Amino acid sequence: MKLKERKKIIACTLAGVMAFSVTACGNGGDTGIGAKGKMAEKVSPGITFEQIKLGEDYTDLSADLKFLTHKTDVIDTTFTKYVKEFNKIYPNIHIEYEGITNYADDITTRLTTGDWGDICMIPTTVDKDELENYFTCMGDYDTLSKEYTMLQNYSYGGKVYGIPSMGNIQGIVYNKRIFEEAGVTEVPKTPDEFLAALQKIKDNTDAIPLYTNFAAGWTMGAWDAYIDACATGQADFAHEERVKGENPFADRGDQTGPYAVYNTLYQSVARGLTEDDPTTTDWEGSKARLNNGEIACMALGSWSIIQMKNAGEHGDDVAYMPFPISVDGKQYTNVGPDYNYGINCNRTADEQTAAMVYVKWLVEESGFETDEGGVPIQADAKLPDFLESFHEVGLLYDVPIPEGEETLDNDVNNESELGINVSGGMAKSVVEAAIDGHPAMDELAAEWNGKWTAAQEKFGITH
Repeated sequence: MKLKERKKIIACTLAGVMAFSVTACGNGGDTGIGAKGKMAEKVSPGITFEQIKLGEDYTDLSADLKFLTHKTDVIDTTFTKYVKEFNKIYPNIHIEYEGITNYADDITTRLTTGDWGDICMIPTTVDKDELENYFTCMGDYDTLSKEYTMLQNYSYGGKVYGIPSMGNIQGIVYNKRIFEEAGVTEVPKTPDEFLAALQKIKDNTDAIPLYTNFAAGWTMGAWDAYIDACATGQADFAHEERVKGENPFADRGDQTGPYAVYNTLYQSVARGLTEDDPTTTDWEGSKARLNNGEIACMALGSWSIIQMKNAGEHGDDVAYMPFPISVDGKQYTNVGPDYNYGINCNRTADEQTAAMVYVKWLVEESGFETDEGGVPIQADAKLPDFLESFHEVGLLYDVPIPEGEETLDNDVNNESELGINVSGGMAKSVVEAAIDGHPAMDELAAEWNGKWTAAQEKFGITH
């Protein structure tokens, strides 16, 4: 496989094994890194995702599968239940879950060895043009996209290599009792309204208005999820305006766009509407604190709803609102994929097939998305009841990227070192700047635009 000059972690960690990687998975006769890190015959499972008929096909298939997951909290509960239900239909496909606490970093390293099991949640550190070297091709994009949504992130060259575990609606998880006690009678729809609501909460309650969860690090990446469709009402903004556009982080002057998102965070911190010391935040503890009203709200995807509801005795107080930006009076949200299921393309044909069967069962039969506060990926699915406040919100899905431009986002993002949807680095720098009082938000935006423009030029994007 061609190794590109990357500035993110996967480029460094994968360098030692790239010489052994070969052409796309699914081509019988190719060789790759096998289960124990040794060279092995690479074979095709001979089936695509949409062809599997659950409960009819492969019910006699035998396989022992390892599943690497970031969901360490439900391995002995929810996932155990899933395996038992699955085994009622497929008794000879055995699933062993392995939870990884520092998932994003550790799975990236383990991919280099080939010894990472049979199924994993694909890390964002894998570039699209590298997918075929690690993951089984699930089928053609055009075919699968008729039945499933949100396939764009892990598709390349018309092939799909990852299936979303669920979709996330992007918004703010909040304690509606605290908002009501503070005198906030309507859900904020603009940054100014949101900041005013936070101020009321600070003035009239004992709750922390907005909890950043800064110390956890990964939680700061939630802010990146708002900067495209949520902030602009444009389904194609990410590629056409942010990746290819001029100075995408500049202030639009109308409280929309990426600048408005990050400035909402900047102003919240600068005005003292967050916790006193962001370096001491506690992610696990924050769930119960939002549940009981010590924290009023947090910026997290809809996956967080169930965790907050289950963290204490006041689950009915937990609700979810759209991100407070309106475009011409209407709010929007992008429905984006959570972690995608990926199957090890260096496994045997039977193991790949069994893994695909289990992934399909998870997507269509397990109810995982409802258990975890997400939305189904089926094209005809409806929003769950706990997202009732989004029924009047415009739901925007990512649009297909033009052929030949599939890696531009990764390329520009990596070269700029801004880490959008990878590191949460921009939101972290916002918090640090707001605490120190400098640089100002306009200065941060100018710095980002400078790095972004230089990266665009390297890849032939000019204005």
